[in-house]
Amino acid sequence: MTSDPPDRRTVVTGIGVIAPNGVGTDDFWKATREGASVLGPITREGCGQMPLRVAGQVGGFDAEAAVEGRYLVQTDRFTHYAMAAADLALEDARLRPDENSPFATGVVTAAGSGGGEFGQRELQNLWGQGPRFVGPYQSIAWFYAASTGQISIRGGFKGPCAVVASDEAGGLDALAHAARTIARGADAVVVGGAEAPLAPYSMVCQLGYPELSLGDDPATAYLPFSPEASGFVPAEGGAMFVLEDERAARRRGARIRAELAGHAATFTGASRWAESREGLAHAIRAALEQARCAPDEVDVVFADALGVPEADRAEALALADVLGEHASRVPVTAPKAGTGRAYCGAPLLDAAAAVLAMEQGFVPPTPNVTGTAYDLDLVCGYGRTAQLRTALVLSRGLMGSNAALVLRAGRPS
Repeated sequence: MTSDPPDRRTVVTGIGVIAPNGVGTDDFWKATREGASVLGPITREGCGQMPLRVAGQVGGFDAEAAVEGRYLVQTDRFTHYAMAAADLALEDARLRPDENSPFATGVVTAAGSGGGEFGQRELQNLWGQGPRFVGPYQSIAWFYAASTGQISIRGGFKGPCAVVASDEAGGLDALAHAARTIARGADAVVVGGAEAPLAPYSMVCQLGYPELSLGDDPATAYLPFSPEASGFVPAEGGAMFVLEDERAARRRGARIRAELAGHAATFTGASRWAESREGLAHAIRAALEQARCAPDEVDVVFADALGVPEADRAEALALADVLGEHASRVPVTAPKAGTGRAYCGAPLLDAAAAVLAMEQGFVPPTPNVTGTAYDLDLVCGYGRTAQLRTALVLSRGLMGSNAALVLRAGRPS
């Protein structure tokens, strides 16, 4: 993310969440604040015989109530989540499409795998019954850019649109891309992403990840930073945001929830977790520099928390490399331990939790984890009250991307 001109600050004015622990920010934050774990057995059709047993599934989501029928039939579950989260974010921001300025608002989403569930169903029809039984939407529903396209069409947003097709860190990179778009002149961007990796085809693809936890006990399958860590469990869902130019937001009287102050990304290669120490440290350092933030000004860290000992050690060391002695004092949390890692959606959910944590002055705990083997102030058991002005959100992808995002607390209008 290049440095924004002083008069083009990027701020958060709306948040929409579709997560395993809650639909909407109120339910999501309540569960996150309490440290609730919603990990459980995978119940999706066709997944019963898979060696992957535990995941974070979205419950209480009615796609038919959230998405109009004409869009529902031509989109996959991952787009249903993204469209619903975008609606919630727009409602939260009180931002409506301006018929006089349709090119002022853009859309950016991140996606790691696309619409696997939709694609599997259509391919089964192809091989089982023939090409006449494949629907016309197969060509678009699986595509990485489907969520961007459908949100743009449905909302009438004709500004700059994009998709970040990446690993987990792409969620933070999408926010940075949106901020650059605003720096170049857009008034607003609807940005975020959601994933739906819990279908048989998608799960088979994930079984190739050596970092995946195959534990069958939801209480112990995903224990990041713990001596008993044995990998991560996947999840579905994600978050969407409304980002705006600060001056445009203030002109219309919007609530400023937070500021995107800095971002940086690096690449160190797939499963090279020891090397991710250097790459992540470089990203953190560059993000802080862009935010003009001293290391000891970081008030809370939302960790990547892969749950692989080598990766957890590298993350702890990267924080020490950049933050120095402050790394052992600053509160570190990993709420995703209670929901699973929703791939590109995971750091976006962390970013949403970071904004809410700053607003509420409360650091949520890391579910299921009772202690850490690393020199970190990992918040376990119960959350804690704290004055939070600056949050650092970290993400690493299984393919080797590293990203760091600095968020500042919102300033009153």
